[in-house]
Amino acid sequence: MTSPTVHPAQLIVDLGFGFIVSGALATAAELGVADHLEQGPKSAARLAEDVGADAASLYRVLRLLASAGVFSEDGDGNFALTPASELLRTQAPGSLRSAVLMLTQDIFWAPTGALTQTVRTGTNAFERIFGKPFFDHLASNAAAGATFHRGMSSLSDLENGPIARSYDFSGCRQVVDVGGGHGGFLIEVLRSTPSVRGVLFDHPHVLDEARIAAEGLSERCELVAGDFFQTVPSGADAYVLKRILHDWSDAVCVDILRHCRRAMAEGGRVLVVDTVIPPGSAPHGGKVLDVMMLASLPGRERTEEDFRKLFAQAGLRLSRVIPTPAALSITEAVAV
Repeated sequence: MTSPTVHPAQLIVDLGFGFIVSGALATAAELGVADHLEQGPKSAARLAEDVGADAASLYRVLRLLASAGVFSEDGDGNFALTPASELLRTQAPGSLRSAVLMLTQDIFWAPTGALTQTVRTGTNAFERIFGKPFFDHLASNAAAGATFHRGMSSLSDLENGPIARSYDFSGCRQVVDVGGGHGGFLIEVLRSTPSVRGVLFDHPHVLDEARIAAEGLSERCELVAGDFFQTVPSGADAYVLKRILHDWSDAVCVDILRHCRRAMAEGGRVLVVDTVIPPGSAPHGGKVLDVMMLASLPGRERTEEDFRKLFAQAGLRLSRVIPTPAALSITEAVAV
C-alpha cells in the first residue's frame, strides 16, 4: 500500500534511487561528520577541512542528507545535527555509526547488486564475489570482520535491555546464551533477574572480548567455549538463540535446535530471538532483513508457521510468540 502523499510514479523513482541515499549516509558516517558538529553548526568548507574532504563534494552529500532529515542546513549553508544525525556521533548514547558502516559495507552491498541472479538460481552470489561463504570471509578478512562485529554490537546494545525485560526469566535457574558473542544480551538477562545464573557459549576468540567480567558478573556467569554446530552446554533451563537461526538454512537450524533439545533440563525451553514476519503486506523490518539474507547468507527471516515447523522437526513445540519493543520477537519452544 502506497502512501497517499506520494504519487505512485514518484514512489518507484524514490525506491530506485534509495542506494544513493545509503551511499551518502555511509560517507557521512565514515568521515565522522557528526562528531565534528557536536560543538555547533559548521559550513561544508570548514567540515571538509576537519575530515579531509573536498568541500564542494561534501556539500552536495550533506545537502542530500539534510533533505532526508539527517543534518539540517540553514540559509547561510551551515550544517547542524538533528536527532537523527546525533545517532551518527561515535560517543552518543545508542550510537548507530558502527551499524551504518556495517550495513553499507560491500558484504551486503555487492551481493545485493547480483540479486536478480540469486532469484533466478536460488543461490546467492556471495561466494562467487568474495571467494568464501559469508562467515568464512569475515574470519579471514580482519577489517570486514571488525566492521561487522562492531556494527552488530551497536545494533544489539539498543535492543538487548528491552528484549531481556520482555521475558520472565524468574523461573530459570540457568540460562545459556548460544552464540552469545560478547555477552551483551546475557548481561541484561542477569541484570533483570538476579536469581539467574548464566553461561555465555561461543568460540574462544569471541569469548576473549566478553564483557561479563567488566560488568561485575563473573560470579554469576560462566564462559564456555565451543561450537553450536556440534553441541551446547547441558542442563540449563533456557537456551537463547538471538540472531542465530536467521543466518542459516532450515536443515542447519534443525540441527542446532536438536542440540538444544538434547541438552536442556526437564521442563526447559528454547528462546529464539529473531524477527517474526507477520501475514499481510504492511511494512515490517523483517522483510528487509529477509532479502538481505537472501542476497548474502544461506538464512532467512521466518514466520510463526516457519518456526513451528522447525521446532517440530527438532522434537520441540512452539508454545508462544512474545513481542518486544524491538523489531525482534521471542519465540518460545518446549519439549514435545
